[in-house]
Amino acid sequence: MSGREGGKKKPLKQPKKQAGETDEEGTAFQRKQKEEQKKLEELKAKAAGKGHLATGGIKKSGKK
Repeated sequence: MSGREGGKKKPLKQPKKQAGETDEEGTAFQRKQKEEQKKLEELKAKAAGKGHLATGGIKKSGKK
C-alpha cells in the first residue's frame, strides 16, 4: 500500500481556448456586464450630486 493512491483524483485539464476564439455566450455576457457597469456609473453620478441620504434621523439638541 503506497500513500500516494488515496484522495481525490485530479480532473484532466481542458485545453485552453485561443485568444481570438470567443463563443456567442461569452460575448453576450461581456456586453451585458458592460451595460450594467454603465448603469452603475450613471447612478453613482446622480447620487453624488444629491448629497447625504442619511440626514433624516432623530436630531439631538445641544442642550441638556
